[in-house]
Amino acid sequence: MVISNKVIISCAVTGSVHTPTMSPHLPCTPNEIAADAIGAAEAGASILHLHARDPETGKPTADPNVFMQFLPRIKQSTDAVVNITTGGSHIMTIEERLAAPLRASPELCSLNMGSMNFGLYPLLGKYKEFKHEWEAPYLEASRDSIFRNTFADIEKILDQLGKGHGTKFEFECYDTGHLYNLAHFLDRKLVTPPLFVQTIFGILGGTGPDTENLLHMKRLADRLFGKDYLWSVMAAGRHQMPFLTMGAINGANVRVGLEDSLFAGKGRLATSNAEQVQIIRSILKPLSLEIATPAEAREILALKGGDNVAF
Repeated sequence: MVISNKVIISCAVTGSVHTPTMSPHLPCTPNEIAADAIGAAEAGASILHLHARDPETGKPTADPNVFMQFLPRIKQSTDAVVNITTGGSHIMTIEERLAAPLRASPELCSLNMGSMNFGLYPLLGKYKEFKHEWEAPYLEASRDSIFRNTFADIEKILDQLGKGHGTKFEFECYDTGHLYNLAHFLDRKLVTPPLFVQTIFGILGGTGPDTENLLHMKRLADRLFGKDYLWSVMAAGRHQMPFLTMGAINGANVRVGLEDSLFAGKGRLATSNAEQVQIIRSILKPLSLEIATPAEAREILALKGGDNVAF
């Protein structure tokens, strides 16, 4: 594992897990996504992980025209690394998920390292009514669908974005098998170090939010990748801050954001992504850990630089 006293804070601004009913602070329109992303960068996030939503309904969308309504504004307002999803949502095809990043040619994209069950349907029981007709069926669909990321899908993304655009990746690993999948692509020389490995805890269908799982994922990544990877941790819902703290103590970088959790404390909704960035900074400070700037994050991750992107 790459060891550094600089901690990279990523912020996942809106994602495709939560729906508008769940929080009035979830950014959905291009203006809201841009403003929240810029605020997170100003608060100290050096990487901004971005999805798009339909401006009228807040439903996750892969439409590159929607992405292009907020990407240029973010680039003009901050030097943060823009990280565009290739995961999209569980109901999108791989072609839909690639449309925006192929248009934008970003320096960094997320890449899910295996197919999995991705259960959002338990959220249905927490709300009596939904603002939009699409929300309940969208959540229910996760009961009987697979979040597809086949070996062929991964190869396609690596070829079209990695080889074709010079894009590097945040490798999202929801389980130990995903780490082995990444090692397979490393053995085939289809990915190049340093690998930015995001280990994810607390999603139904992936690794559970247990402390031993966090340590096990690190030990396994250490064995598979040695000094060729940079470790980061994210966790869903109420597990977000405790897991990020444990990860940081053990040398990890961290990811916050309203994609992963809507809260800023027990029973208290976060009013913005910037609030979560500020909370994790307050946790990291007593640990004598410095926050990486965007320039430092680019150097650590060996990115191509923001001037080469297409937006």
